[in-house]
Amino acid sequence: MTTRERATAPGATTSGATAPGADTAAGAATAGAATAGTPSGPTLAGQVAVVTGGGGGLGIAIGRALGRAGASVVLADIAEPLAVAAAAALVEEGIAARPAVADVTDRSSVDTVVARLLDQHGRIDILVNNAGFTIDRPLVEMDDDAWRRVLDVCLYGTFACCRAVAPAMIDRRYGRIVNIASRAYLGNPGQANYSAAKAGIVGLTKALAKELGRHEITVNAVAPGLVETEAVRRHPKFAAIAERARRENSIRRLGTPADVAAAVANLASPEASFVTGDVVHVSGGRFS
Repeated sequence: MTTRERATAPGATTSGATAPGADTAAGAATAGAATAGTPSGPTLAGQVAVVTGGGGGLGIAIGRALGRAGASVVLADIAEPLAVAAAAALVEEGIAARPAVADVTDRSSVDTVVARLLDQHGRIDILVNNAGFTIDRPLVEMDDDAWRRVLDVCLYGTFACCRAVAPAMIDRRYGRIVNIASRAYLGNPGQANYSAAKAGIVGLTKALAKELGRHEITVNAVAPGLVETEAVRRHPKFAAIAERARRENSIRRLGTPADVAAAVANLASPEASFVTGDVVHVSGGRFS
């Protein structure tokens, strides 16, 4: 896990002030150009998916998996250059993708982006709450700012985005919400803030699954273990962390962004209509 002082828009990166733009176009490719997700064709054709933290490695992988299944993908991030570059990379792969810029810790920013997307597309079928980051410190060295910033981005940001998209999903009686938790919800030393935030996401997921199920909206969480992203590789203790993970995982390797994205795409599909309130561990069999 890395200590990151940047926060993503309405999983897996940062916190900070809202960027000036709320939704920038990067160009679009047709959904039909995406690779077929099944022999009968893309399972998400015609659907609109929003991925927060979309400018980071995990967000891009999730956007790619949803786009290849036929969805039009909106990659949202607080850092406009990252969102624009990520969307452009997916467009180059033939995926219908565009960037959006928002701060998940700011309700008006989240609500503005969601309203604009609904005005443009008329629907949001899938929300993946991936924005998040860490500030790792021992308990006695953790100040209030480090505690609040991580909770604001990871937990409040997930809540704010769910609240923003729920009315439109309720009106259409359809929706898939996938929240990116972490194996850390079981507890990690030096990550009291992050572990508490991710445990909160698990509780929020289960509460919303019960509340929204009557509207044919499913809410699930994915809890990754150690996933080898560029940010994780920059951690000063990466070699030791990676060795421990390989030793303690049942599957003796690190996770990849594609591993997590595959689980998300499955939960986001129409075929997962009877799965809700669940936590899918993508951790190589490590639960402690």
